[in-house]
Amino acid sequence: MPETTYHTTLRQRLLALPKEQLIGMLEDAAKNWLAHDGLWFLAAEERFGMETAIQLDARAWERFTVVEAQRIMKRHGIEPGGGLDALEKALGYRLYAYLNVQETVRVDERTLVFRMNDCRVQAARKRKGLPDFPCKPVGLVEYAHFARTIDPRIRTRCLACPPDPHPDDYWCAWEFTL
Repeated sequence: MPETTYHTTLRQRLLALPKEQLIGMLEDAAKNWLAHDGLWFLAAEERFGMETAIQLDARAWERFTVVEAQRIMKRHGIEPGGGLDALEKALGYRLYAYLNVQETVRVDERTLVFRMNDCRVQAARKRKGLPDFPCKPVGLVEYAHFARTIDPRIRTRCLACPPDPHPDDYWCAWEFTL
């Protein structure tokens, strides 16, 4: 079957599904993405050690987060240079948003704080009795590149992220200023 016919047929099948089933499929896709990311990281850590695995992960996120931001902007009609309003909207469509509990707080017209209140990765580690995953080096790259893709004027600052101490009500927090 030619690729365009297959794609058209698949699209028609998806359009015929109930909305709740499509939402479930989206949630499953996000979980699969995160599982693959975690398994890839574990393989890199086993082979090269934690420090190198984090370096490789940061390099991959430097590229992925830009692609994710660009696709979100295109899908949802978010114009480049849209400031903190555009960033806040885009953060709500990241794959993480389908898996984790997160919130944004507008401090003032030039400052947005994003908090990851419940992180699937960190919660799983906690259930297993493992220490917090030290995701700050990757988060610094990930959130800064995502925000700059939305609007190059946005600056990103980490307020807290493991291995840093954090309060019980969130795992990490990021401040975006325009």
